[in-house]
Amino acid sequence: MLRERPRIGITMRIDLESNRFYLAREYSEAVEAAGGIPMHISLIPSKDYIAGVMENLDGVLLPGSDSDVSPALYGKEPHASLGRVHPLKDDTDKLVLEEISRRKTPLLAICFGMQIFNVVRGGTLIQDIQALIPEAINHQQGIPRDYRSHRVRFLEGSIVSELAGERSAMVNSHHHQAIEKVGNGLIATAWTSDGLIEALEDPSKEQYLLAVQWHPEMGWRDDEFSRSIFLSLVQSAKEFAEERNRNQLQLRHVSSNT
Repeated sequence: MLRERPRIGITMRIDLESNRFYLAREYSEAVEAAGGIPMHISLIPSKDYIAGVMENLDGVLLPGSDSDVSPALYGKEPHASLGRVHPLKDDTDKLVLEEISRRKTPLLAICFGMQIFNVVRGGTLIQDIQALIPEAINHQQGIPRDYRSHRVRFLEGSIVSELAGERSAMVNSHHHQAIEKVGNGLIATAWTSDGLIEALEDPSKEQYLLAVQWHPEMGWRDDEFSRSIFLSLVQSAKEFAEERNRNQLQLRHVSSNT
């Protein structure tokens, strides 16, 4: 029987001092408010574990992290301003992304999630904006964290442009790394005034893939654009589940007649 509410997997973070997995509550709350069922994915970089978890998911959210993607994953040495690297986070998200590609599962990637998504697709990152792009605007606004501190402009016809209903929007900003080379099969669909990339999409439209550099989970309660991002993920996950259910029914029908 098809579930009425799609299940959205969200990879967790790890606190190295306490050795605990954790996740900011806003991610799960935003997914639930949009009609999905949030399901936490532990940072266990096991192919069997991730494949087992993904079997029961209709969509995935890759959230932000207080760590940086290891530059070793894109063939670079660590810059002096590189932050902490959490191998469990990198390795688990990488396995999740491999399963997403295999299953065509809908994906929303946020901040760190966008960066690891780009790297897994063969892209590279600017390891520290302030050190390497000194003319850039401020991308680490601090508190209040939900304040929309700078504007992003959108590619016409992109998912983010359609969700915003406008050619640009104000968003919050909490990152010191950024997209450098765009990964294979992806295109940039949003930029800040300094030219840094703020969103990535797959133009093939073979599956729902949206990655944003800002944090819509911080604004879903009072910002229609932020809410629409989560509603779009949940709707895509529901359609994915319906299509999978139809395919399974067809297979059972064929099997019963052979």
